[in-house]
Amino acid sequence: MRRYGKHTDEDDVRVRPNRKGNRPRTSIRPKHEDAAEGFVLTIDRGRLTVLVEDRTIIAMKARELGRKGVVVGDRVAVVGDLSGAKDTLARIVRVEERSSVLRRTADDDDPFERVVVANADQLAIVTALADPEPRPRLIDRCLVAAFDAGLSPLLVLTKSDLAPAAPLLETYEPLGVPYVVTNREELADGAAADRVRERLADQVTVFVGHSGVGKTTLVNALVPERKRATGRVNAVTGRGRHTTTSALALPLPGDDGWVIDTPGVRSFGLHHVDPARVIHAFPDLEPGTEGCPRACSHDEPDCALDQWVADGHADPARLYSLRRLLATRERREGD
Repeated sequence: MRRYGKHTDEDDVRVRPNRKGNRPRTSIRPKHEDAAEGFVLTIDRGRLTVLVEDRTIIAMKARELGRKGVVVGDRVAVVGDLSGAKDTLARIVRVEERSSVLRRTADDDDPFERVVVANADQLAIVTALADPEPRPRLIDRCLVAAFDAGLSPLLVLTKSDLAPAAPLLETYEPLGVPYVVTNREELADGAAADRVRERLADQVTVFVGHSGVGKTTLVNALVPERKRATGRVNAVTGRGRHTTTSALALPLPGDDGWVIDTPGVRSFGLHHVDPARVIHAFPDLEPGTEGCPRACSHDEPDCALDQWVADGHADPARLYSLRRLLATRERREGD
């Protein structure tokens, strides 16, 4: 073993070369102030399709983002090859602050949140009136998620040629949720798409619904040049088959807004929702909570909302609707 004395020459010291390069690692990451702005359209196996100006590019998440997730609807900063040419790959180096986040959990006992989309303005809850039968509990859960995320809800009822819409609409009338009723004939001739499109102007709207309700069929009618696969409802189980496997953002004709089609859902867990935030969607009831006891669930004997309604400040049906929605947080969809 070689030993060195007190007066060793630096040339005598051997330095083991760094096989990965001689640049030292650093926690300081480039800011990429000159990065281009992009909008995430869809994600497939770690590759993200991003709209940059008037072209689409394929990108991957940069290492410096760490565990920060990127979802459809995100506005991002992109560097690298932005030509959009075949076999080119760019990098997403920054995710801009989100204006809204629509989340769900697999079920009410699952603490792991799944971000559905980011930066949406409106949630269109698509429900068939028959084939398959409507699931009001799922609608309630989607409404709670919309109110929690700060999205405006829109109820889209399909297949009105098979069953009347009035009974279901009566249930949601006290909530004041806007709605559009469509049938299969109107979808074929474009009348349904025209009526729905009026509700989507200048907004980013995410479409949610369980399989078989005609969600993707409606999206195809809204954006006919981008057809997505559709399926049929199983005659035995009454359930639809998943044909949309990933969320996809599509521009409406004339740059009049965006629609985001999502895979069909069979459940919409609300573990992430703070029930105290749901009251913000009821501006006529919210002032009445000032007299509530601390941590009031708004469904207990001492709740001040009962007296608020009794004094004529709000419609009793509104209080009933609030409590029904809050109860969905404690109740499973099949109950």
